[in-house]
Amino acid sequence: MSWNWNSHGLPFLPGYTFRDVTKSAFHRPQTLDYRNGYALPRRPTVGIGQDPLLSEELLQQEISELSFETPDVTYGSFDHSQHEDFIPAHVALNKKVLRFYAYFKEDILFSPEEEYRVRPVVIYYYLEDDSMCIIEPTVENSGIPQGKRIKRQRLPKNERDEHYQWKDLNLGMDLKVYGVKYHITQCDPFTKEFMESEGIVLNDPEQMPVDPYSKHRKNVLPSFTTPSEFDRMQQFLTMDRKVLRFFALWDDADPLYGDTRSVTIQYYLVDDTVEIREVHESNSGRNHFPILMRRQRLPKKIKSETFPTCVLEVSKEDVDEFYSPKDFQVGQTMKLMGRRFLLCDCDGFTKDYYLKNHPDVTMKPTEVTKKVDMLQGRKKEVPPYNGFGSLEDSLQNCLSLIPKPPKKNVQKMLENDHKVLRYSARLDSQNPADEGRRFILSYFLSNDMISIFEKPTCNSGIISGKFLEKTCIHKPGSTVEHPEFYSPADFAIGATVEVFGHRFVLTDADHYVLTYLESNSSQIPSQTLDSIRQKLRVETANIHPADQNGENIIAEPSS
Repeated sequence: MSWNWNSHGLPFLPGYTFRDVTKSAFHRPQTLDYRNGYALPRRPTVGIGQDPLLSEELLQQEISELSFETPDVTYGSFDHSQHEDFIPAHVALNKKVLRFYAYFKEDILFSPEEEYRVRPVVIYYYLEDDSMCIIEPTVENSGIPQGKRIKRQRLPKNERDEHYQWKDLNLGMDLKVYGVKYHITQCDPFTKEFMESEGIVLNDPEQMPVDPYSKHRKNVLPSFTTPSEFDRMQQFLTMDRKVLRFFALWDDADPLYGDTRSVTIQYYLVDDTVEIREVHESNSGRNHFPILMRRQRLPKKIKSETFPTCVLEVSKEDVDEFYSPKDFQVGQTMKLMGRRFLLCDCDGFTKDYYLKNHPDVTMKPTEVTKKVDMLQGRKKEVPPYNGFGSLEDSLQNCLSLIPKPPKKNVQKMLENDHKVLRYSARLDSQNPADEGRRFILSYFLSNDMISIFEKPTCNSGIISGKFLEKTCIHKPGSTVEHPEFYSPADFAIGATVEVFGHRFVLTDADHYVLTYLESNSSQIPSQTLDSIRQKLRVETANIHPADQNGENIIAEPSS
């Protein structure tokens, strides 16, 4: 409210006040602030439309009286007035809910078993905005739509647009909402503490009445059905997923090329059916038909008077007796559907079942001699190497039908990438034309492969260039099962390397070869190291004219 009405000296009476027509701002100041996601109250400093608050303005006479008064701070205690901070209701009463337990009665019109039902509900009263909601707890398999009956809202109290307040609620009272009367019986401890702190005396709590229909359903009704001699439903409930399993031998030696086969006979206790499955062995050469006889009830005794022998299918009316668990005895031979089966053994569940239900049945397991597999102890022989491809690639054709590439040592390939040991060699041959031929033998450390390059010789009549591509060369005398390949330890000066029928004698080596072998001297024989050292030291001591002209000892093969 504006304070300008007193500036004219007129009394604050109707007809003596005048509004400020120049004023255009009428918004209220904010009293709530958010800091770090939390709502905090803030005391307003101005009024509506940025007008000063009435509590902060004093009359001139009060200011003068305060200025001439002697302060008594030095001479005595001074009572400072404590101003409490303004806290809005939606902040002070946030998430504070009163909970009452109640019930209402629902009339049942057309039912001879019940007249009404007692349906419990929970009433929630939210203090921050005086709203209420009523929720009915759900009962499993009740058949009644339950849950939220009235959503959160302010419930009308009467026809004068009044709403229910927390002061109107108490234990033992009837709350009438939208034509339904809810009787409040109890409340939770927080509600009781809040109501007592506000000076409201709660009535004594009441017990929730028992629903007569629910009580009637809990009572066991007397059964007047006469129990039959054999109850199929009881058999299904007690014997479901319980199977007797027997290990047997099917004697099929009568026909031509007959044999004795292993089978499993399964007796299902839930419906007294029998199923026979054949046990197949690997590489037996037989078709994999696991079910020898489908699951069915096996007739044991057939009515001979009415059943003709030409009929293939047997109905229940034509059978006097079916096979039962008593007919299956371990150690005896039984005939099922014209086939002879020797019951050799059974599983643990079957043994426990017979000990508990049929203790008079004798169980004598029979040991079955197993056939000796002639191919089991046979060692697989690897055929000799045919010379096509590498030794590892050819071996993969003997290991699987679809050959796979041999595995590579990736770590060795990464560590020794672009590392090559080069040797100079000559061809050891009986042919006089091969005496002047010179070769460069390169050993790749990344994959243990060898390549041979022939140096050009003037007027030799032999085409120089690539003599052997990169490949793994095995030592003479090694087998296909345990191949041995050439390694840097075998390449000594003067040693002979046999490559696919050609003999090469190493005559020289590169300086990098000596550096690599000395760094791995623990894996290299001393004879190999000494031969290379002796050769390279002699070449280093002697200054050859060829070196001065810019020629190398070992020429690099052309790519």
